[in-house]
Amino acid sequence: MFKNVQELVQQAESQKKKLYEIMIDQETELTERSRKEVISAMDRQFQVMKSSAMKGIEGVTSYSGMTGGDAKKVDEYIRNGKYLTDPILLKAVSYAISINEVNASMGLICASPTAGSSGVLPAVVLAVQEKLGMDDEQAMLHLFTAGAFGFVIANNAFISGAAGGCQAEIGSASAMAAAAAVEMAGGTPNQAAHAMAMALKNMLGLTCDPLAGLVEVPCIKRNAAGASNAIIAAEMALAGVESKVPWDEVISAMYNIGLLMPVTLRETSLAGLAATETGKMWKEKLL
Repeated sequence: MFKNVQELVQQAESQKKKLYEIMIDQETELTERSRKEVISAMDRQFQVMKSSAMKGIEGVTSYSGMTGGDAKKVDEYIRNGKYLTDPILLKAVSYAISINEVNASMGLICASPTAGSSGVLPAVVLAVQEKLGMDDEQAMLHLFTAGAFGFVIANNAFISGAAGGCQAEIGSASAMAAAAAVEMAGGTPNQAAHAMAMALKNMLGLTCDPLAGLVEVPCIKRNAAGASNAIIAAEMALAGVESKVPWDEVISAMYNIGLLMPVTLRETSLAGLAATETGKMWKEKLL
């Protein structure tokens, strides 16, 4: 059993195992299910993630009419070939938007770790999978890598926007995705932990201020930002860049910031973007 990132990394290094193996072992112990059952359950979730990533790219519209169609636009932009960055980054952006647009249209998604942040992790894993030519089974196993860090964050801080702001949702998802991307690319447990910490640091203080209380604006585009942030943190970690603040201290900082954040900025839609003239207009329109 591990309770923090330090213990997780130490166990992986001492046992000479991948981080996902440590998480699978822990999951079988906690749930009293077989390894085969645990992996089969994760594979079902992975297939839902893939399906929602593809569905949104076809073009969907939310029930409120506030959002929709942006994933399709980004996908068409990629196909046009006149982009500024590497395709892996844009693929992650399109998948992240796609999945959250599916969520807003009441489609089937996998909360990872929450519905509002459901696009970040699968977007990064799918984009890296394509980049590295990895098969589904191998890519899916790295969801356990992400899950290991999510387990620590959830038990030592928050993953809920209502509890800790958007840093707890998009921030946690981005941190989990960064760690998974590093291990997918052959990085060490130590590097994965540094990627997690750097991704989370970049999201500290992010408020949860959705227009009209819906998980659409700015949530969908924040999923794209979280996916991009994860890839950048992973690249830095793979290059040897390390977090100056220890991994578990970063998680503690996120927790403390969440406690200090006023309730108006924690999913109540009483301040921030929700309190702009446009935010008020959407609230009136939908009410």
